[in-house]
Amino acid sequence: MKLNDQKLLELGLAVIQVEAEAIQALSVHINSNFVNACKLIFSCKGRVIVTGMGKSGHIAGKIAATLASTGTPAFFVHPGEASHGDLGMITPQDVVLALSNSGETEEILTILPLLKRIGVPLIAMTGNPASTLGTMATTHINVSVSQEACPLGLAPTSSTTAALVMGDALAVSLLEARGFTRDDFALSHPGGSLGRRLLLRVSDIMHTGTDIPSVPKQVFISHALLEMSEKKLGMTAVIDSQNKVIGVFTDGDLRRTLAKNINLNETAISEVMTQACTVISADILAAEAMQIMESKQINALLVVNNDRKAIGALNMHDLLRAGIV
Repeated sequence: MKLNDQKLLELGLAVIQVEAEAIQALSVHINSNFVNACKLIFSCKGRVIVTGMGKSGHIAGKIAATLASTGTPAFFVHPGEASHGDLGMITPQDVVLALSNSGETEEILTILPLLKRIGVPLIAMTGNPASTLGTMATTHINVSVSQEACPLGLAPTSSTTAALVMGDALAVSLLEARGFTRDDFALSHPGGSLGRRLLLRVSDIMHTGTDIPSVPKQVFISHALLEMSEKKLGMTAVIDSQNKVIGVFTDGDLRRTLAKNINLNETAISEVMTQACTVISADILAAEAMQIMESKQINALLVVNNDRKAIGALNMHDLLRAGIV
């Protein structure tokens, strides 16, 4: 069969349309059964055991991962392996979430009597409420679809998408109910750029001690330039006799000063510094510091304590090296 560009476009759009309609139809199933499922998981003292076979198993694995990363301890158990020893992973304090579009998956039905015996609450997510799994469940969530996106009606497409979306609905609803915060999320995502953005604070990357560029307000501009060159942050703090920050002198200030033909060896830095300078505290997130730099269109920031004394400094290059940008 010869490939036809227009036909391929039409087929791709048709799949998206069918699956979008399947997702939209799920709204009628966000009902008391959904609420009961949320309550069972919320009150669970153990873990949520998510299980499913085939394509439903792949979706179950993703749902387990989403639950675990949003404050609900969960993991995936293969139903075939469960009947050969892995059922020992499940305790009476757990809740089982079983996925099966037909509700008649043999491997899941095999372990149902054992789940009932140990008294584990069972949440079924199927496309057939009247199925064996649906009727034996503590609560049932209907994820039925009118049609699969597969033109043959065979490959799980719309049905797996619907189950995935319903799993996300459970996870996010529970996230909100638990009061799960960005800091909580960061604790389970310490790796990669996401973890750095959520966990890294200014205090972790700022320059401290003698690496902070700083000059007294009475020194000449030429002296401030030497300090800037040595510390290599593109700016220097200007301090008073109590070591409090009263201003900043940056590369931009230098360009504006040179444009005015001011004598660098005879003019005090206090006469050309930026007085209303932006400062930050050490405990804010590094990502927040980046947002401040972008909004203010500046490349460096001074870090001060409650007495407005400089305790650190950082610039955009520090954020780049930390992986924040």
